[in-house]
Amino acid sequence: MEYANHLNEYAPAPSEAQVAEEVAQLKVAAKANENIDVYKFCYSTIDLTTLSCNDSVESVTKFAERVVEFYNAYPEIPNVASICVYPSFVETVGLAVDGSPMRITSVAGGFPASQTFLEVKMLEVAMAVENGADEVDIVLNVGKMLTEEYDEAANEVEILRSEAGEETVLKVIIESGALKTPELIRKASLLSMFAGADFVKTSTGKIDVAATPEAAVVMCHAIKDFYEKTGRKVGFKAAGGVRTAEDAALYYTIVKEILGEEWVTTDLFRIGASSAANNIISSIVGEPVKFF
Repeated sequence: MEYANHLNEYAPAPSEAQVAEEVAQLKVAAKANENIDVYKFCYSTIDLTTLSCNDSVESVTKFAERVVEFYNAYPEIPNVASICVYPSFVETVGLAVDGSPMRITSVAGGFPASQTFLEVKMLEVAMAVENGADEVDIVLNVGKMLTEEYDEAANEVEILRSEAGEETVLKVIIESGALKTPELIRKASLLSMFAGADFVKTSTGKIDVAATPEAAVVMCHAIKDFYEKTGRKVGFKAAGGVRTAEDAALYYTIVKEILGEEWVTTDLFRIGASSAANNIISSIVGEPVKFF
């Protein structure tokens, strides 16, 4: 399908100076959201992640079991939104969380570089879902974005959307740190939404520049514009570099101020994190905690 021509229906991205000015204002507004209630909500939006070369069935099982233990250890804090793992560990997590309401997210489709055969990406997505993934995070082909092969990049998303199935939440990682400019970040966000993304996500966390407030602002405005034209709500996920409760509160503020209260829900806002989980718990309870 041709997607690139639809970009002309949308206004261009704001300038870097405009984005910087808005981020400065949002950082001031975020101070009011640095409180326990917001931290509890932010914790509940986390896709708690282990994506290491050291992952094993044993380590992932212990990780997932620890997440389930959180329900009883801290009943006053809503648990994380999901556990995020490589496709080969989806079944492992499923066995460990069986009987709990915990959702399973799998990265797939050639994560983190998206540099493999489309057929391989399709099979990996399909197998992740078959093994029990509720949500799948794929990576937009950044190389094609940088060479302006916009239809090709979007068509890959469309195909992987089909492989995942409509019941599976599909998050598309645009790798904003590699795209760099507001214009490319906006185009990547819109193309992903045109092709069926349920969420647009900042980063893999595997390159030097991960989530930034500047990229989040551009992406959230793209989500807002897409919603105003189509009536379809797409979620936002910040991932990579979100380490503290204050970081989480800033992304919460960006989403709330640009997209509104309707987006302040785990169905439309997520944080991809590992170390941030302990830091947010610590900020909630008022003392250092290393639960994970």
